[in-house]
Amino acid sequence: MKIINVVFLILLFSCKNQAQIYVCPPCDLNCDALTFTTSGTCTNCAMALVKKKEFLILNEVTITEGSGTFLIEGGKSKKDKSIQIFYYKPKTFNSNSKVLIVIPGAGRNANAYRDTWIDEAEKQGILILSPEYQEKDYPFENYHLCGLISDLNLDRSLEFVKNSNMVKIDESKLSFKVNPKQDEWIFKDFDRIFDLVKKATKSTQNKYDLFGHSAGGQILHRLALFGQSTKVNQIISTNSGFYTLPNFDSQLPFGLKNTRIKSQDLKLAFEKRLIILVGELDNQHEVRGTLLRSETADKQGLHRLERAQYFYKQAKAFANLHQFNFNWEIEIVPEVGHDYRKMSKAASHIIYSQN
Repeated sequence: MKIINVVFLILLFSCKNQAQIYVCPPCDLNCDALTFTTSGTCTNCAMALVKKKEFLILNEVTITEGSGTFLIEGGKSKKDKSIQIFYYKPKTFNSNSKVLIVIPGAGRNANAYRDTWIDEAEKQGILILSPEYQEKDYPFENYHLCGLISDLNLDRSLEFVKNSNMVKIDESKLSFKVNPKQDEWIFKDFDRIFDLVKKATKSTQNKYDLFGHSAGGQILHRLALFGQSTKVNQIISTNSGFYTLPNFDSQLPFGLKNTRIKSQDLKLAFEKRLIILVGELDNQHEVRGTLLRSETADKQGLHRLERAQYFYKQAKAFANLHQFNFNWEIEIVPEVGHDYRKMSKAASHIIYSQN
């Protein structure tokens, strides 16, 4: 410990009279306070140094032309966490340009999802935003299930099926608590991101569009059901693994039986512009992406194509029964499986008509 402190003092003294360009990424050691004039590794912790200007400052939202990133704090129950937002601002961007938030799948690879939309962003002048939720801070119940539940014992009920992309859940062993606190659900983040970016870019837009694939698709169809106060215009939910059905026969995460949602609440949900997009080849032969299997999930179908069709039919039947306006749609993308790049391209033709 004495040696480390001596090294720290020597380095600190030597940097006082030199240009301060490089810093050590936070590692909770004394070297977090050091600055360096050349690149390389920290002599204290051996971490690679980064340029000081590349170090993201929490809640400092600066949007420049091209690709970039910024960092915001988590929601109400996650203020000690952070969410990194990857963006792309096209050359033709102006205050009237549309805004699209892209929600990644289980890989949480927001930079790759952002990059998939760059060509369309340039063609249409759209600002692309893709939030990356770290799995250590936002596990399955906070990401896929949007924070609607807590205290989930998923590991105790899971079984990975060998030589397949399937994961079986024993529902008799599954336990969790329903979280009724709407401010702790993930949906609030999207409006917040939009508001921060709107201010930073002086945008005149009052609404934004949403695209989500796989786990992102799960988040977005649940947003349509639960996110009653939102600035969202169009919601494109693609290739979800399973669904929360708009019925009161099953409990979360498969139905609404144990929630505060009432039949009348679904009237607002069905008025949203939700498009269920699913690949024709995201069927029993698809091996990409993890597919959850359980007694209740399998009632929706045995693969994503069947489950998407089942979800849409159930929602439409519920709306017709209660004589609610129904603004949801379903589209099957020919010759595409569980591929977020191709699904993004298909979604772009739906959201932004080609001129």
